[in-house]
Amino acid sequence: MENTPTQIKKTKILNYINVFRGLAILLIIMGHTMQFGDSKSIINMINCEMICGGTALFIFISGFLFQHLSAKYEFKNYMSKKWTNVIMPYLVVSIPGIILCLACPVAYKNSFMGLSAWLQIPLHITIGRVHNVPTWFIPMIIIFFLCSYIFLKLEKKGILYKLLPLLFLITIFLPRGVAEYESTIGLDYLTKYEIYVKYIITNFFHFVSLYVFGMYCSSNKEIIDKFYSKRWLLWILMLTLGILDIYAQFKYQYSNYTISKIFLTMLVLAYLKHYDEFILSHKKTNATLDFIAKYSFGLFFVHWYWFFAYNQIFNLPTVAPVSNGDYLTTLGIVLARFIAVAIVSLLSLFLAKKILLKINPEINTRKFFGI
Repeated sequence: MENTPTQIKKTKILNYINVFRGLAILLIIMGHTMQFGDSKSIINMINCEMICGGTALFIFISGFLFQHLSAKYEFKNYMSKKWTNVIMPYLVVSIPGIILCLACPVAYKNSFMGLSAWLQIPLHITIGRVHNVPTWFIPMIIIFFLCSYIFLKLEKKGILYKLLPLLFLITIFLPRGVAEYESTIGLDYLTKYEIYVKYIITNFFHFVSLYVFGMYCSSNKEIIDKFYSKRWLLWILMLTLGILDIYAQFKYQYSNYTISKIFLTMLVLAYLKHYDEFILSHKKTNATLDFIAKYSFGLFFVHWYWFFAYNQIFNLPTVAPVSNGDYLTTLGIVLARFIAVAIVSLLSLFLAKKILLKINPEINTRKFFGI
């Protein structure tokens, strides 16, 4: 693929996408830390519909940036960078999770407890879901990396974006996989492993529409302005589909948070692009959002550990219960947990980076923490 001057110029990261990246990781942390209400209760369904499914935004951004930077694409070099910037930090940051799996398997809900450490380590690393719950994303995104050449080839032939209606139908009718700890109790370790692998593959097909949609929006950036002009329609569609999803959860035990998040993605993107100059003109605000964005991948890697620590210290379950119908107090509890986990995660990454750079100013800290 030949690099033209226009293409090279295009490789500059857009501010509104950078800000979007920071907001997306905050939504992901929120989805883990702010869940509350009894399982299958209406309040829990509403809560999850609002804050869960932030992965959709993250995958959209991945597709957007992949296409945006594709002028310099060369498969071998691309995979080399992904090894350095994604897989290596994943391996490093997996160490605390594997230690927790081995040291306190019951509290940490280690699905593979009882197996030898040497057998557990490759199982954990290749599925991500157990030793650091959010990092199931890494084995899945590796599939996207491996398909990168195919995506660009289909785009060049004018086929890729024509597949979007079909891909969105797959997202609708193939919900995210289920791989909770409770669903693996009593099963042998090979069956458990198979459940987690199916979870990753299912999620690849579930989310591929968002990745390709991100590529489409990057290739056709003018459409983002159309999203803004149609923002009220998008609001109506997002809220309507969110309500329908809550009804489907209540009536049919079907949930698909991704559908409403597609429209949330379009809205956030539209507002950020429209107000980009306004955000840039407020330097402190933009600097704060830029700081969060730069640390977004590191936050993704470490926040689960601090979430677990917080729950152990304050004796809280993952999903906070509502006592005597006091929803306001419960909301305050989970909001405090979100703020604490986000801030401590940021501080720990900031300090770790500072320490590494003090030891060796030339070191590439992205290899360790993704930042």
